[in-house]
Amino acid sequence: MDEYSGSMGSDADVAALASIVGEVEGAAAVVRAGQVAEVRALAAAGQLAARQAAGSPAAVRAHDMALRSVAAELGGVLRVTDRTVQSRIDEARDLVEHYAATLAAWESGRITRGHVRVITDAGSVLVDASPERRAEFEAAAIARCERDTPNRVRSEVEILAERFAERSFTDRHRDAAAERRVRVVPGSAGMSDLIATLPTVIADGILDRLTQQAQTVIDSREPGDAGSAFGARGAGDASGAGDSEPDRRRIDQVRADVFSDLLLAGAPALDPTATGDGQGSLGAIRAQVQVIVPALTLLGVDDGPADLVGRSPIDAETARCLAGNTHSWARVLTDPVEGTVLAVDRYRTPWPQRRFLRARDQHCRFPGCRRAAIRCEIDHTIDAAKGGPTALWNLAHLCQRHHSMKQFTRWKVRQLPGGVLEWTSPTGRIYREDAPAPPVAFTPASTGTTAVDEPPPF
Repeated sequence: MDEYSGSMGSDADVAALASIVGEVEGAAAVVRAGQVAEVRALAAAGQLAARQAAGSPAAVRAHDMALRSVAAELGGVLRVTDRTVQSRIDEARDLVEHYAATLAAWESGRITRGHVRVITDAGSVLVDASPERRAEFEAAAIARCERDTPNRVRSEVEILAERFAERSFTDRHRDAAAERRVRVVPGSAGMSDLIATLPTVIADGILDRLTQQAQTVIDSREPGDAGSAFGARGAGDASGAGDSEPDRRRIDQVRADVFSDLLLAGAPALDPTATGDGQGSLGAIRAQVQVIVPALTLLGVDDGPADLVGRSPIDAETARCLAGNTHSWARVLTDPVEGTVLAVDRYRTPWPQRRFLRARDQHCRFPGCRRAAIRCEIDHTIDAAKGGPTALWNLAHLCQRHHSMKQFTRWKVRQLPGGVLEWTSPTGRIYREDAPAPPVAFTPASTGTTAVDEPPPF
């Protein structure tokens, strides 16, 4: 037996591995062919939408309704949101129309999908370059990608693209800064990432200020407080450290807490509503969220999760804190079997219809959309201009995107009993959108049930 036999295994093992490698290689080829076919089909869908928009009134083109309608049709088939499909259509068109050589290299297996992403991302700086310069960059980038993995070639391809760029970095930064934004990416265990895309110098300055403020908090601790690996702050404790425990938060935790406090309670330095030395109204604006909490969780009988509508579950402690500090809330009575909303009690909340619809719909009622009802518009299923009454059976929440799409494209909707919406796409496909049952609800037990006659005193 040679010195490598123990680690390499027997000849049979080597043969089995060779077979597995062949299977993986074959499966990768099938997946690659399917991905390329999907890219071409999505690009064709985008081109179809462009042709439709070209023959539509200017107002419709301005709202991008043709592309929204096509994306919604494909989203129903792919079981993803139309926003996701629209983004994929844009990427597919860019690849098919501007990176034909890259697509061909991917299709033939010379490069991978990761390489394609590296080339198209880096090539975004060449939007104003001539076709000849773009082709020269693409050829050089493909040649580099064929020799190494995507993560190794990324920086080199980015530098290569800069050499071919027509516009200065300053000009491109100005355009990029115009796309600054803030977004939330839901995570697990009731946590999310709040991501702000900002000019680098601003982002670096924000982190530096948060670090200085966090360090000041840590330096102000009583001797002996520091040293624990976990913070004392609870999820529902907006003040930072707990009342009965020393503040033992790490600097990362303190930075996050200061960041949260500044955004939730602070006033911006530049407030266009301010007059003279007086404070403006921006600092008085408070955050608004839509939460569904089971009654037993409010009472502290159990610690089951609550639902932050449009996002994800949140922990019971945070839910109870929100309920205890809110100025208006509603009790929702649901069917114990079906889970659908039956009634809503009033607790200093105006507009009974709006209250009921928010409880029933929870979010936008277009298939797949999760935008919370508090950020949606109440739509007349049968347009009010066509005689549709302002009645519960003719109302539903739609986000601005899907409200506009209902008005300006061939998507149609009708409302069935129980708040069920039946959407018909331009190709005649029907998508049923049931009124959502609250994901957290009281389930009657066979024994030992607890009767709750009165709502909690919040």
